[in-house]
Amino acid sequence: MTRSPEHDEPHGAGLGARLNWLRAAVLGANDGVVSTAGLVVGVAGATDDRGALLTAGLAGLLAGSLSMAAGEYVSVSTQRDSEKAALATEKRELQETPEAELAELTGLLEGKGLSREVAREAAVQLTERDALRAHAEVELGIDPDDLTNPWHAAGASFLAFTVGALLPLLAIVLPPSTLRVPVTVLSVLAVLAVTGWWSARLGEAAVGPAVLRNMGGGAVAMAVTYLAGHLLGAAGV
Repeated sequence: MTRSPEHDEPHGAGLGARLNWLRAAVLGANDGVVSTAGLVVGVAGATDDRGALLTAGLAGLLAGSLSMAAGEYVSVSTQRDSEKAALATEKRELQETPEAELAELTGLLEGKGLSREVAREAAVQLTERDALRAHAEVELGIDPDDLTNPWHAAGASFLAFTVGALLPLLAIVLPPSTLRVPVTVLSVLAVLAVTGWWSARLGEAAVGPAVLRNMGGGAVAMAVTYLAGHLLGAAGV
């Protein structure tokens, strides 16, 4: 018996959820790596005192992780409020104008390539089964049972930033003073190459541009902050 081919690529809401998770994780980790690396390398340009470097790195880690978590919480809460408001509006319209909503659903299904007759029959069956879910998924692109969770997003961003920030923090305080900056720079560039590759593979995008963007941005940030710290240190500021 011939076996039908399997398809493992994500579709619809699954792809959207996957990309949202990917965005939060990659942005959080990259921000943790780059911002903390820029901070500690900048301080290292002015002083080789391990205590000052550790203090600056920890302060940057805590401030950045909390800021990322708070920002993600506010952003996703706003999105969740919008989704709930849209569902409430749709529920009210289904109660007040059911025939108009049925016609609207028919038109939406027809717009997806179904014939008028098939679209009408599908709309009727979907409405009889769960009218709100049908309109939420077809019209709004929302799964009523899987609304965005601001606490999950905040926690993921906090964790991703913290994990990313730990690398440059450890790289700047553990080696001898003469090796701190080279070790940090090389470690950060290596991690940014990995996260660029990882994000491209999960997002099914080109690997090369993603890696180059990550590494290039990190290199520029560290170069600028090191130069600024070196000039300020030389000036005795």
